[in-house]
Amino acid sequence: MPPTAPSDSSSDAGSDPLDLRNEEGWEDVEPDADVEDVRVKGLFDETVEFKSVRELVEGTKKAAGVDLAEVVKRFGLDFYQRIKLVNYIRSQVRAGNSKPDLSSAAAFADDKYLQPVLEDDALLFLVDELGDEEDADQDPQEDRVKQLEEELQALKANFADYREAVSRTLEQRWTERDAPKEQKSEDKQQKGVEQGYFDSYSYNDIHETMLKDSVRTDAYRDFIYENKHLFAGKTVLDVGCGTGILSMFAAKAGAAHVIAVDNSTIVEKAILNVHANGFSDQISVLRGKIEEVTLPVDKVDIIVSEWMGYGLLFEAMFDSVVWARDRYLKSDGLMVPSHCTLRIAPFADDDYVAEHINFWRDVYAFDMSAMMDKIRDDARVRSLVPERLAADSSLFLELPLHTITTQELEFTKNFSVELSKDIDALDGWCIWFDTFFLTSRAAKLPADARAETWSGPGVAFTTGPGGTPTHWESVLLLANRDGSDGELKKGQRIQGTVAYKKAGANARGLGIEMQWEIEGVKDGRRGQSWKLE
Repeated sequence: MPPTAPSDSSSDAGSDPLDLRNEEGWEDVEPDADVEDVRVKGLFDETVEFKSVRELVEGTKKAAGVDLAEVVKRFGLDFYQRIKLVNYIRSQVRAGNSKPDLSSAAAFADDKYLQPVLEDDALLFLVDELGDEEDADQDPQEDRVKQLEEELQALKANFADYREAVSRTLEQRWTERDAPKEQKSEDKQQKGVEQGYFDSYSYNDIHETMLKDSVRTDAYRDFIYENKHLFAGKTVLDVGCGTGILSMFAAKAGAAHVIAVDNSTIVEKAILNVHANGFSDQISVLRGKIEEVTLPVDKVDIIVSEWMGYGLLFEAMFDSVVWARDRYLKSDGLMVPSHCTLRIAPFADDDYVAEHINFWRDVYAFDMSAMMDKIRDDARVRSLVPERLAADSSLFLELPLHTITTQELEFTKNFSVELSKDIDALDGWCIWFDTFFLTSRAAKLPADARAETWSGPGVAFTTGPGGTPTHWESVLLLANRDGSDGELKKGQRIQGTVAYKKAGANARGLGIEMQWEIEGVKDGRRGQSWKLE
């Protein structure tokens, strides 16, 4: 509707509530917060203030010969790296160095530069504007069109994945319709296990736990960033990509194409993470099992995956990684990580037994001994300290990830340990794994390799009591005690076997069986089994 002409009554300024010409006091109204005067202190001279980041960049270029925009662009600095750059320069200048080293991003990579040097430093809140000057004159409408086009492409990709999933589901239902009842029951149970497994990775909490495990995440990051020559220009497959962190490490290291695959709904967020960090042209994200999706390439140069579970093989994800290796990895391709080892040591701790086992004998003056039935049959996941171990560990399995087969993931292996101290009783066993990232598929892991003392080449970490605790922790197997072993002395040898098997109907569970014999103990042969489900 077109606007109507004002009536005669509205022409009277005194009667028009919207006419502010005769109002008083408006000069005291607060200015709009959006036009607040910003003052940014200079990087090389804090007494100089600039009205904008653009002015600071230009002023710094003229006065100090440092082109901040060029530094940001050259190293591809993200938000936190830009904060480090600002605090690094300020700290160097305050220390008397008027020409800080900006030839490498490593100069300001230390996390200590996340700590502000200047109190209430306005520049730290505006670091997103550093390096963006060349885009300042770009038409914002063009930016929006480009953004919408990218979002459309992402939606198309998601729809294609969805359509493929629907088609696969329908095909499975037709197949199931004609299956025998017994097979249907087993299949339904296993599908429930599978669905539960993938659903467990659909939520933020589990990924937050893994990402905050600095031992885990730093190992992958450090290996990839310290060996960029291995990734530059290569095609990388990330099996079980989760949030996409390993894929983005690889892309940032220079990989030409990264294919990220996961069967959890977390891939929807991975797609957004990839787009938000500018890797949409390098990283393709696919939803589905690696055994079922179709990759856009025939072969890849590198497979990177964080597949390890409790006790190394719980969750059985490595089966899928082996399948991907045999199907997609080039003959000279690299597995990241490249090797894992499993170690075992005897556990002795009266306090732990009293706190977690004997506790049930007297709970607020009530006998709850019934709770102790089969209490030692379940494997426990705990962070232990070396003092709770009664001997140096024994290596019982090495997994060379380039060559090991799925058949070898169910095994029985020998072990032998010698007690390093006197103990009242053998309370159980502690199992953990070490992970190694070697730079060549031809590299051999030394027989005495231990992650906690590893000095290279490559990177390594341990999940055992001798290292920084990880989210994997260690597997604690409490032994049944009948008192017949008596006290054990330093120097006594215990030897036996460790067996890993699938845990019954739960194909992703882990069953552990042990047989052991204590030297010098009459009828000292013992056997026990545990489950991780």
